[in-house]
Amino acid sequence: MKFLRKNSEFLTKIEQVIPPERLLLDEPLANHTTFCIGGPADYFVLPETTAEVTAVFKLAKLYDIPVTVLGNGSNVLVLDNGIRGLVLKFGEQMSRLSHAGNRVAAGAGALLRDVSRYAAEQGLSGMEFAIGIPGSIGGAVFMNAGAYEGEMSHIVTAVTAVCPDGAVKRFTKPELKFSYRHSVFQENHCTICEVELMFQNGEQNLIRSRMGDYTTKREIKQPLEVPSAGSTFKRPPGHFAGTLIEQTGLKGLTIGGAQVSPKHAGFIINAGGATAKDVLNLIKEVQRRVYRQHGVMLYPEVRTLGEQ
Repeated sequence: MKFLRKNSEFLTKIEQVIPPERLLLDEPLANHTTFCIGGPADYFVLPETTAEVTAVFKLAKLYDIPVTVLGNGSNVLVLDNGIRGLVLKFGEQMSRLSHAGNRVAAGAGALLRDVSRYAAEQGLSGMEFAIGIPGSIGGAVFMNAGAYEGEMSHIVTAVTAVCPDGAVKRFTKPELKFSYRHSVFQENHCTICEVELMFQNGEQNLIRSRMGDYTTKREIKQPLEVPSAGSTFKRPPGHFAGTLIEQTGLKGLTIGGAQVSPKHAGFIINAGGATAKDVLNLIKEVQRRVYRQHGVMLYPEVRTLGEQ
């Protein structure tokens, strides 16, 4: 069932906040996810400021319209019937970066690779690990993303967010409640708008060298040349998901257009024309076979959004 589609009163109000070029109807979300999968959003908005985010949330609450924040569209699987209500993705102006000393302020829409490179240009070390993670910094904070023994919790000092009632709140480090692939935003449903980071002073050439090494490792090991949502499964205690899947003989296993990557078994890829249903069925099959052979249950790291 479609949700309040084309609510004319809501549409009139939101058009007063978001200009037409940044307000789309029935926008295919396959165009906005790294998996290149996903049905339409009823309303798709690209706010450029925290004030616009606040106004959108207040209007959505007034008209009882659910809001989904998409970020850069990595680490998510949007289902085939799309997302009811309003989908929010940050516009270009919410990707701005600035620094003072060893502190950097980043708009939530800034890509991790851009923040990593910006820090390197200032001779700031601590974010080299994120150079190859395909997402926005807002999404990375939400998931406490990490790689190569680094993670966002090591460098984030505060976050400014808009809460579902439209209130703007600044969260200090203890309030973020970071743990493995977790932050407080997974419970409170506030939308990250700006991230404050603290780095160590470093030597620019060494920083760039580490970033180059991490990039090379990713290019060799991971299927970056095809659509995916990144690593599909969380790391089970005492194991590596990709290793278990490979040991089960599942590299290349295909359902519809979804495939366990022949290059790295920890990734499910869109090998061509995959639907979300294909991906979900393949995830279940991988879970079933790995559990049967190893007694280890794999849990998806990829978030599922929308209606099947």
